[in-house]
Amino acid sequence: MTSKSPAPKSKAVANRSAAKPTSVATRAAPKRSKSTTTTPLAPAPTGSKQSQLIHLLSSGAGATLQQMTTLTGWQPHTVRGTISGILRKKLGLQVICSPHPESGKGVYRITGTGA
Repeated sequence: MTSKSPAPKSKAVANRSAAKPTSVATRAAPKRSKSTTTTPLAPAPTGSKQSQLIHLLSSGAGATLQQMTTLTGWQPHTVRGTISGILRKKLGLQVICSPHPESGKGVYRITGTGA
C-alpha cells in the first residue's frame, strides 16, 4: 500500500517567492501629462510629391507606373499604395488603370471623384 503524497518542492521553486531586491530600473517613472489638444494634419504642400502625382494623373494622357516612380523617386509598391490608400480611399478620387494601346502597360488616370 503506497500513499500518494505531493512531491517536495525544490529549493529553487521555494526561493522564488522570497523578497526580491528593488533596483532603480524597476521603480515607477513619474507620469507625464497628456496633451488634450490635437493638431490637425496640415494639407500637403503645393510642391509635394503627392500633389505632383495628382497633377500627373489628372492630365489627359495619364501616367504609367514607370513615369510615376521616376517623378517621385518612390518604389512601385509605394506608388500603388499611395494610389489605393491616399488618392482613392482618403481623398475619394476615382483612379482607373487601363492598358496602353501600343505597349499594353497600365496607364493610370484620375477620372473624377468617387462616390
